[in-house]
Amino acid sequence: MAKRDYYEVLGVQKGATKDDIKKAYRKLAIQYHPDKNQGNKEAEEKFKEATEAYEILSDDQKKAAYDQFGFAGVEGMGGSQDFSAFRDFGDIFGDFSSIFDTFFGGNGRRSSGSSGVRQGANLRYDVDISFKDAVFGTKVEIQYSRNEACPVCKGTGASSGTGKKVCSTCGGSGQVRHSQGFFSVASTCPNCGGEGYIIEHPCKECNGAGTQKKRQKIMVTVPPGVENGKRVLIPRQGDTGPNGGPPGDLYVFFRVKPHEYFERQDMDLYCAVPISISQAVLGADIHVITLDGKTIKVKVPPGIQNGKMLRIRDEGIPAGSGGRRGNLYIKLMIQIPTKLSRRGKELMEELARVEGEDDSPKPIPLAELAEQ
Repeated sequence: MAKRDYYEVLGVQKGATKDDIKKAYRKLAIQYHPDKNQGNKEAEEKFKEATEAYEILSDDQKKAAYDQFGFAGVEGMGGSQDFSAFRDFGDIFGDFSSIFDTFFGGNGRRSSGSSGVRQGANLRYDVDISFKDAVFGTKVEIQYSRNEACPVCKGTGASSGTGKKVCSTCGGSGQVRHSQGFFSVASTCPNCGGEGYIIEHPCKECNGAGTQKKRQKIMVTVPPGVENGKRVLIPRQGDTGPNGGPPGDLYVFFRVKPHEYFERQDMDLYCAVPISISQAVLGADIHVITLDGKTIKVKVPPGIQNGKMLRIRDEGIPAGSGGRRGNLYIKLMIQIPTKLSRRGKELMEELARVEGEDDSPKPIPLAELAEQ
């Protein structure tokens, strides 16, 4: 297979600057590096091809010879089999941390071991609350398990009178290093598990963990107007940190149960209320019970249509402490009787004669229907 033009390999123009050439090579090296494509021969060849092209085009003397004479001009100046010039990629990728980020997804920070004090893990607790409690707020008691410092060893994990020994394998760093391809890569020490120390005489109470599981009860305040899936943060109620470190936080998530009659949308409440045909035609005063148990009088205007909404101000969701409440929307549903008494049927027939009902009704325009 014929060799491709070096500029074509890197995807740059002949007049490209050194920075353009470096950027192009860096992109290809990230994509085709053997450590990211283990066992992929095609990727390995593309990596070698890109490295060879960069070796020539990044060197002013080699680049000038190549531009003038092509491959013949750089014969013997380096090639795809000689990568000694690229065993240190600092010129291409910057410091080691950027290499580590690029190829292995790490954060580029070298650990100094885990023997220092660290914050404990955060915890999550899901609690079910009623629709009404979510709207108006309440207090609930929850019970959960958390790691607390062992009362015997005070969180050290070691028996009384003993201590921790620096790990001889990693020297206390918590990591060991080995070569992988072009790089020196850090991994967790297999002897101490990344802790940087060894406990030769573990505490019998906690078996060297330094913590113990304990059940805890606390009261949680449900803020008014909380929505389904929202959470509150309770500081320092998570797991105790290793080596006596500070505890993490507790996140309480609320699962709101649906209500039989009410729904919410943002800060507003919605419910449906049935009315009779006569109430819809003549208008009426009806009484509606709100979510908080109050009975309010609602005026139904004459001639109201089925599905129309009436708005009751300030009977919706509270907007925080002392804040303005949303509105309550009542959807009026006209109930059509399925059975009529003889007298009721006579009255309906008389109404039909008086009103002159049309037995050939015209369709209602869709735009007009949407406005109703």
